[in-house]
Amino acid sequence: MMTEINGVSIRLETSKEVFSPSGVDKGTAAMLSQADIKYGDKVLDLGCGCGIVGIYAAKIAGEENVVMTDILPAAVQLSKKNVLLNGMKNIPVYIGRGYENITESDFSLILSNPPYHTDFSVAKEFIEGGYKRLSAGGRMIMVTKRLEWYKNKFISVFGGVRIREIDGYYVFIAEKRNGIKKKPVKSKPLMSKKLMRKYTRQKSGDKI
Repeated sequence: MMTEINGVSIRLETSKEVFSPSGVDKGTAAMLSQADIKYGDKVLDLGCGCGIVGIYAAKIAGEENVVMTDILPAAVQLSKKNVLLNGMKNIPVYIGRGYENITESDFSLILSNPPYHTDFSVAKEFIEGGYKRLSAGGRMIMVTKRLEWYKNKFISVFGGVRIREIDGYYVFIAEKRNGIKKKPVKSKPLMSKKLMRKYTRQKSGDKI
C-alpha cells in the first residue's frame, strides 16, 4: 500500500504479526505531527514495528542518520523489507529489547509508540535509557493513551515535559537540557535574628 504522512509518501507492507496491521495508526500520526524532523537529525525509531516511523524520518533527515530497532523478529524483517521498498539501503534495523543492541549515544531525536496497554516496565526502560542516548539538546517524543504516569516519569528523568493531546492520544516531548544549574536551597539560620544581631555587633566592636 501507499500512505502519506505530512506530505511524505511511503510504500508500506504490513502484517498481522506486527503492530498496526492496517497501516499508520492515529497515535503514530499524532506523534509524527509534532516531531519537526530536520535534515541531519540523528533519529532512533525505538520499537519500530513495520518501520513506518524510521522510514518517514529517513526521507527527511537522510537515511544515513536513522537507526531502527524492535524486539520482535517479524517486525525487524518487515522493517527491512519496507526500507528496501522505499529505495533505501543504509538504515540499520536491529533486533533487541529496548537499547540492547544500540551503540550510539548521540541521537538528536528518539521516537517511540510503546506498548502502553501492559505494565510500565517497558516505558520506564525506554524513557530512562532515552535520556542517556540523547545528545545535549536532543528530544524524546513518545505517544500513549495514558497521561499521569508518563508525565511524572518524564518530569523525574528529564526535568520537564511538554504534552499535546491529539485525537485521544497524548504526545510527550522532552528535551535533554544539560548544564542547567539548580537554584541553591536556602538553609535555615542556626541562631535567632536577635542573637545574630548581637553576634554581629560583638564582631564589629560595638557595645552591647
